[in-house]
Amino acid sequence: MHPHKLLVVALFAACTSLASAAPLAYVPNEKSATVSVIDTATDRRQADFAVGQRPRGIAAGDGRVYLTDGKGGSLLIVDSTDGRLLQTVKVGDSPEGVSLSADGRLLAVAVEDDNSIVLLAVPEGRELARIKVQGKNPEHAVFSPDGRWLYVSAEEAEQVDVVDVAAQRQVASIPVGKRPRGIGFLPDGSRAYVACEVAGKVYAIDVARRQVLAEIVAGQYPNGVAVHPDGRRVFVSNGRDGSVMVIDTGSNTVLASIAVGQRPWNMALTPDGAKLYVANGRSGSVSVIDTASYRKLGDIAVGELPWGVSIR
Repeated sequence: MHPHKLLVVALFAACTSLASAAPLAYVPNEKSATVSVIDTATDRRQADFAVGQRPRGIAAGDGRVYLTDGKGGSLLIVDSTDGRLLQTVKVGDSPEGVSLSADGRLLAVAVEDDNSIVLLAVPEGRELARIKVQGKNPEHAVFSPDGRWLYVSAEEAEQVDVVDVAAQRQVASIPVGKRPRGIGFLPDGSRAYVACEVAGKVYAIDVARRQVLAEIVAGQYPNGVAVHPDGRRVFVSNGRDGSVMVIDTGSNTVLASIAVGQRPWNMALTPDGAKLYVANGRSGSVSVIDTASYRKLGDIAVGELPWGVSIR
């Protein structure tokens, strides 16, 4: 084993326990080929574990962390308590985003080179379906809160593709701006918010009507989306600006903008919505934001090229 990986594994093993009263934040670092573990109670990095060759998309579930390996073309199933690799599931070349259904029974993996979404059973990672989508290079496939729909964004598209999960096929496309990236649903599933990087806008979509309700001007290269549990606010990272903006869902206007690190990407909120964790790709850090005051609490050093955050 490479000396760096030995050190990382030793650091992970040396931790007394990854159990915490507060949820843990898991951060995949693409260039380091590690996952950093942050205790959200103390905002300290507890450990790192080496995994795969290019960990990207992440979803933390019950006792497991699910990661896509962009270089290995695999879904990696990892024990969240000790970092052990439990299983490797081949999904196709250049997988990216992964999402877990609200009931914890299904995973969806966006596979860029195949222009498809792979649907898998949890926890074993058994492939149930491979669903072709119209958008090229799909990046995210996100379940609606009721698990009925998957909204899919693709780097080479000006639309969000809608997949019927039960039917296991694409059933619609909703026109949006150029290069849609992050997607987030309101808790009641009535609306979805989609950040379109090249368009520089966020699109609010009526899920029932499959129509855009509002176009919200964002900063430069809007990317990640995180929806507050109260449904009243949506957080969007602006990659080129190094900021996170706050959208009021009642008026679909911008309430605030918070400076973070360089090239903020994907994000996650604690279950209570009190704090937002933002992966800063070029800074090698995670910024922590107080969602009540819209103030940055600090930055946590992680590995190289952090892709996103999942909290469990």
